[in-house]
Amino acid sequence: MRIGLISDTRIPGSATEVPPQVTRAFEGVDLILHAGGIQAARVLDWLEQIAPVKAVGRLQGRQFESSTPFGLETEDPRVAEQHVLQLEGHTIGIVNSLDLHHLNDDVIPGKIAAKHFPEGIVSSNVASVFGIPVDIVVYGRTLEAMVEEHDGILFVNPGSPTLPRNSIRLGQVAILDLTSESREAKIIELSTIT
Repeated sequence: MRIGLISDTRIPGSATEVPPQVTRAFEGVDLILHAGGIQAARVLDWLEQIAPVKAVGRLQGRQFESSTPFGLETEDPRVAEQHVLQLEGHTIGIVNSLDLHHLNDDVIPGKIAAKHFPEGIVSSNVASVFGIPVDIVVYGRTLEAMVEEHDGILFVNPGSPTLPRNSIRLGQVAILDLTSESREAKIIELSTIT
């Protein structure tokens, strides 16, 4: 199974539309997971032209992070506060803001490794976030793309296609390839797609 990962589209705001390179990056995906930072349902509608979409966002009276005029007044069935999916024998947890108790900081590249946690601490923290053990975590919010493995868990933040590292420019998405025996994620720099 091939899954497109995207986060922090921040449309409208950092851009008016999803960059067209996302369509090419997601060619052939079976599913798209949007890890939050959604401000308009039209982004999910646009992505659904490529493949079915599951999305997450913080619930503040609605299922989108921004308030009116950019947020939605009604709930969207594609969006939940978090998702836990069973796909190809893997348990995938999807959340916008990954808050790990022992980290006391954003989950950005190199941060977990720098803490030198004893074995089992990271996996127990992640299980507390989702309520069950997961072997893949997809998250957003930090605007920093990352693929790392810790305590047997694959962490993937696809970054932002429109606001990478808080800079308005073409950014990243990610692809997650799953089989019953393997999992592999890679970041795709949209600027490399012609």
